[in-house]
Amino acid sequence: MLRLSGLSLVAGLLLAAGIAYADVKIGVIASSTGPTAAVGIPQKNTVALLPTEIGGQKIEYIVLDDASDPTNAVTGVKKLLSEHKVDALIGPTTTPAALAILDFVAESKTPLLTTVGSSSVVLPMDEKKKWVFKTTQNDDLIAEAVLAQMTASGIKTLGFIGFSDPYGENWYKVFGGMAEKAGIKIVVSERFNRTDQSVTGQVLKVIAAKPDAVFIAATGGPAVLPQAGLLEKGYKGKVYQTHGVATNDFIRLGGKTVEGTLMAGGPMLVADDLPASNPIKAVALGYIKAYEGKYGAGTMSTFGANTYDAGRVLQKTIPDALKKAKAGTPEFRVALRDALEAAHEVVGAQGIFNMTAQNHNGMDQRSRLMMTVKNGKWVPLKD
Repeated sequence: MLRLSGLSLVAGLLLAAGIAYADVKIGVIASSTGPTAAVGIPQKNTVALLPTEIGGQKIEYIVLDDASDPTNAVTGVKKLLSEHKVDALIGPTTTPAALAILDFVAESKTPLLTTVGSSSVVLPMDEKKKWVFKTTQNDDLIAEAVLAQMTASGIKTLGFIGFSDPYGENWYKVFGGMAEKAGIKIVVSERFNRTDQSVTGQVLKVIAAKPDAVFIAATGGPAVLPQAGLLEKGYKGKVYQTHGVATNDFIRLGGKTVEGTLMAGGPMLVADDLPASNPIKAVALGYIKAYEGKYGAGTMSTFGANTYDAGRVLQKTIPDALKKAKAGTPEFRVALRDALEAAHEVVGAQGIFNMTAQNHNGMDQRSRLMMTVKNGKWVPLKD
C-alpha cells in the first residue's frame, strides 16, 4: 500500500512539474541535408504543423535526418524502432531509402506512411509492402495525365533522362509501357546520378536522337541539371518533368531555364486557382497559410504537403486503432495498419485518399492536374 502510494505521489509530482509522456510515438525520417535537401527540408519543417493530440492521446514526433543517404535511413529507422519504439513511421524522402527500410518495417510490423514518388514501394503488394502506405501520387496516375497531354499535342517520339536509381528506373518501366500503348515511342534513354555536376554527354545523345519532346524522371534540384543542359545546347522541343519537381524551389533553382516546363502534379501547388467547390482547396490553403506563417512567404512545398497528408491520414485512423489496442503495443500497430487500409475519402492538401487492401495509395484523378511554369510561377495548363 505504502509503495503504491509512493508511486502515485511521484506520478502526481511529475504531472505537476509539467513532465508528460506521449501516448503515441511517430518516427519521421527526412533528408534535411544532402543533395535531396530541397525535398527533405519542407518535410522536416512540416512536422511542427502536425497534430499533437489525436483521439485524446498525445502525439510525440521523433525526427531524424538521413542526409540523403539510404544507409543512414536504415540506421535511423532501426533507432526509431528499437530505442524509441515508435508506433508508426513517416518518410523517408527518397525512393532508394524507402526501399532500403522495407525489411525493417515489415519485420517490426510498424506502419509506414512514405512520402516518396515511386509506386515501387507499394506495388506489387506483398507481405512486406502491406505495412507501407503512400501519400504521394503513384507514377501511373501522373503518367496518365502527362501522356494524355502529349497525345493531344501531337508528340510521337520522346527522349527519356532519369536518375540511375530506383526512382528513374521505375519511372522508365511504368512510363515506357504506358507511352508505347499511347503510340509514343521512346527513341533514346539516358541516366544520371543525383550527385552529378554535369549531364552534357547524356543531353547531347538525347538531342542527337531528335525527339519531339523530352521527359525527365528526377527530383528536387538535380532535376534542373538536364533541363538546363537541353536549353544550353539549343533543344527547342517541350520538356516534361515528374511530380518530383512539384515545388517553387525548382523554379527558384532553375530560373529561366525551366520556363515552360510541363508537369502533372498535386493540386496544392496551384491551390489559389482551384474552384471553391474542390474539397482539396480549403485543406491546401490551410496548409500553405500555416507553413508560410511559420517559415515565411513563398516557402511552401508540395513535398511538405505529403508529410502533412500523412498526418491527416493518421489523424483519421489513430482513433480507430485506439479503440482496439493501447498505443505502444504490437496490437496497436496492427490495428493502425488495418485502420489505414480502410481509410476512406480522407481529404488532404495533395489529394483525396481511399485505401484498400490492394491500393495503399488511394489517390485518384482528383489528386493531379497538368500545370506549367509561366512567368516564374506554376500555373494550371489551359487546354
